[in-house]
Amino acid sequence: MTMPLEGMRVLDLTRLLPGPFGTMLLADMGADVIRVEDIAGSDLLRFGPPLASSGMSIHHHVINRNKRSVAIDLKARDGRELLLELAGWAEVLVEQFRPGVMDRLGLGYGTIREVNPSIIYCSITGYGQEGPYRDTAGHDINYLGYAGVLDQMGCAGGPPVICGVQIADLAGGGMFSAISILMAYVHMLRTGEGQHLDVAMMDGSISWLSVNTGELFTKGCSPERGTSVLQGATPCYNIYEAADGYMAVGALEHKFWRRLCEVMGRPEYADHQFSINRFDEIFAWLEGEFKSKTRAELMEMFAGEDACVSPVLDMCEMMEDPQVKHRKMVVEVDDEKLGKMRTLGIPFKFSATPGEIRRSAPGVGEHTSEVLGMLGCSTAEIERLKADGVIG
Repeated sequence: MTMPLEGMRVLDLTRLLPGPFGTMLLADMGADVIRVEDIAGSDLLRFGPPLASSGMSIHHHVINRNKRSVAIDLKARDGRELLLELAGWAEVLVEQFRPGVMDRLGLGYGTIREVNPSIIYCSITGYGQEGPYRDTAGHDINYLGYAGVLDQMGCAGGPPVICGVQIADLAGGGMFSAISILMAYVHMLRTGEGQHLDVAMMDGSISWLSVNTGELFTKGCSPERGTSVLQGATPCYNIYEAADGYMAVGALEHKFWRRLCEVMGRPEYADHQFSINRFDEIFAWLEGEFKSKTRAELMEMFAGEDACVSPVLDMCEMMEDPQVKHRKMVVEVDDEKLGKMRTLGIPFKFSATPGEIRRSAPGVGEHTSEVLGMLGCSTAEIERLKADGVIG
């Protein structure tokens, strides 16, 4: 069965989380993604715990599935020549070095464009290719801090808290790079014109503030953490402790809030959804009601009711949830390296051209000979390059 991106050829020079997540999205939908790694295989994501039976991190197995790997020393002249040959074959190149590194290697956009004028060259960085922070080191927490996102995480009167998911890496870097590549790919197919994509994780994180900027743009002030409707300032949109865990209430629309009040036996509170002077009273009531029941009892109480009440599942519980199973968001695959294993499913649901988990995450340079043979390198030439330490 043909997949949507079958035929798209991608060189992936990225490491850790942002770029590999973005190229995984492309690979899951059929793109031929070739990881270009250094011979030492120094991507830390490969080796951080927990380790799989292959000796590599389970994180690596999840995020680098459906890809091939070649190991090339890009500091060697022959290594750079090989990369240029690969760039002539590819349609997309994705790199995640600090600004200027690829230019110093002689592999910047200007050079690659001479080899392949239609190439889509995507650069992922923390702060972008230009600006006063372009050379500043950072990680997810730093990009979110500068973006104003970290300041919005937490309860009113409390400190900022670290999000359990790497928003800047996965969304600002991974998703935005994949989206940018697809938009540029459509343009390239229409016109034959390639271009340089400057993806900054800080930029992507700022764009996620769309619903947080009301006070900023109308009053010129930054909203206080935990004081908006969607941040837990109201009883109708909050997290409550049950007898054996937590429950999430998202009864924003009045019809949902009214039904919640009716089901829980206090219909008189329905008309006080946003009555600030009654919030302490309503919070106390809800906290007591939720704490007196287990999550199962609460879910039975709200079964079939339009009240937007749900349990807060841990990840083990999530894996067994019937909706997750039905949507195949946790699947069992027969991995060629690890055997039968569970992994995350593909979020894209296409009726005619679905994605597929086709291959295990590669070992360092696992496909070097295969890919170079595809370029026309002879067996003798490949062996010479290995002996010279250019490839692995």
